[in-house]
Amino acid sequence: MKNKIGVYVCQCGSNISDYVDVEKVRDVISEVDGVYIAKTTMFACADSVQKEIGDDIKDNELDSIVIASCSPKLHLFTFRGVAERAGLNPYNYVQANIREQCSWAHSDNPEGATEKAIQLVKAAVARVKESQALEKLKIPADNSVLVVGAGVAGMRAAIELAEMGTEVAIIEKEHFVGGRSSQWNTLFSTNQTGREVVSKMYQDIQKHENITLYTGAEIIKNDGNVGNFQTSIKIKPRYINPNCSIENPDNFKEKLQKAIDVCPVEVDDEFNFGLTKRKAIYKNYQSEFPECPAIDHENCTKCGECVKVCEDIDLEQKEEVITLNPGAIILSSGFDPYTPETGEYGYEKVDNVITMQQYKRLIELCPDKLTYKGRKIKDVAFIYCVGSRQPEGEKKYCSRYCCTSAIHTAILTQKKYGDVRNYHINRGIRTYGKQEILYADSSKAGDIYLQFNEDTAPTVEPHKKQALVKVQDMLTNGTEIELLADLVVLVTGMQPRKNNNVGEIMKVPKGRDGFFNEVHPKLKPVETVIDGVFISGAAQAPFNISESVKSALSAASKANGMLKFGEIELEPTLAIIDKKDCTWCGKCLEACPFNAFEKVEANGKEIAEVVTAKCKGCGMCLPVCPENAINLIGYTDVEIETLIDALVE
Repeated sequence: MKNKIGVYVCQCGSNISDYVDVEKVRDVISEVDGVYIAKTTMFACADSVQKEIGDDIKDNELDSIVIASCSPKLHLFTFRGVAERAGLNPYNYVQANIREQCSWAHSDNPEGATEKAIQLVKAAVARVKESQALEKLKIPADNSVLVVGAGVAGMRAAIELAEMGTEVAIIEKEHFVGGRSSQWNTLFSTNQTGREVVSKMYQDIQKHENITLYTGAEIIKNDGNVGNFQTSIKIKPRYINPNCSIENPDNFKEKLQKAIDVCPVEVDDEFNFGLTKRKAIYKNYQSEFPECPAIDHENCTKCGECVKVCEDIDLEQKEEVITLNPGAIILSSGFDPYTPETGEYGYEKVDNVITMQQYKRLIELCPDKLTYKGRKIKDVAFIYCVGSRQPEGEKKYCSRYCCTSAIHTAILTQKKYGDVRNYHINRGIRTYGKQEILYADSSKAGDIYLQFNEDTAPTVEPHKKQALVKVQDMLTNGTEIELLADLVVLVTGMQPRKNNNVGEIMKVPKGRDGFFNEVHPKLKPVETVIDGVFISGAAQAPFNISESVKSALSAASKANGMLKFGEIELEPTLAIIDKKDCTWCGKCLEACPFNAFEKVEANGKEIAEVVTAKCKGCGMCLPVCPENAINLIGYTDVEIETLIDALVE
């Protein structure tokens, strides 16, 4: 039982003290049995106050502390660190939330908020009296990382990890690396091309002995735990000898072209978003790496015509499954552009309507003059926020990059063709940071901006060989403006990858927007609730290339920092089994979201055993155990019952 407890009541500037009488809380708590020190402070998380708390622990030989402040989600590890630096076991600390649960929730009742705060702090004091000095668990870890996705974020993370001495395996579901970036030409801000960015990273990967690249590969199963995952990877064959283009590149290109020419299969080319066709044998663009082509087995009829002219083609290659044992995993699986519904702003109903990604490819396919379906394009109308900032459904978020991408593309169009007029029909331009310069350049170049709100969306109708766009312009007091456009470009947002089951396999939670969720956007921006699994790039949120690279560097740094010493520290707040009472009914395993239980033989009977490296201490198993044979270290029945008793006094 702890009898020298330090209690610190935070004002949080005025977030707490405006509605909670912190002085009264301190005075009442100072009389509670076992409280040795009780203080108020302006900001408990400030460096100076952290030092003061540490000095109090040392000078007064405190055996536990309570911080009454904001949510422990924000500063649990901050104050654990304070305790540890002062020589106090960090698990002899409890945080009482009197901001979110008191001052903010009861701002209309300061007296009631104060009384509730007193009870919460009393409960925290009661609980910390029963707290145990715990030691973190240590498990061995292999300094290797599996990166899922070979787009810009994935490749950058792999390169950074390899430079720090970590062994890296990078897998890409497609047969070519680069993700979406390989499809774009000139990129905003840097004016580099997507090919230049992807080519440089791919060459770095090829040169680095610490990196192994698998294309046509995806995760089909994952087991194990942080430090030693057992990940099964399915690899689809290319049906072409992978070394053929290296051994004799000129001869191979000639034979490949013959094989492409005789191939009878044509399908929509996804690289050009369906604007063109490709054969079942494909590697049509310089920005696609590796250099070796691939055969689209789903559409290939195995007619054998290609084999007759190119002996390096082998249609009998089989899928293979390999097992990797990474210590950590980084998910960088990217995004898909939103595809409008049929009829949305005339999409697939009006002949002149295409998406932003199609328009970007169209510019690359038209070297001299801008044409679409044989017609010259002079007037282009961009409609913004298609698939983003929607009032209903999952697409309420802003995709952030779309405004800048559209404006940058409009500027490039004018520079390349000279006689194109651009109309930007938007819901408010969001070219944040230095990207605002592009908006200024576009305005100076004569681009016209019209603004609508969510209740008065523009309409698109066919009008002879053009499209008639009607919009109620907020900038002219709701005047209905009509314009004729040769091409309507729907500026589409980002959405999570379709058919991306890696999240379910890895048990990584997703947010309401469908992207992978981090633990905390500021304190743990690339960590997930699964130890050893990190996220980066547009798999996490709508990011541009620069932001994706920054998140990739962060994920790489976190993964390397976790693995480089050969062992990992885990939280000791784990489930424990009372072997006398457990009779193995399996309900704990059914309830556990992390598969942290297994059946074992002990003392002549079957019982449950906790896999410590998988257990997150979530407590889901406790209420389902019919024998009450499970307890949770750090949240034992005694601690929680004592806390409840203090609350109801």
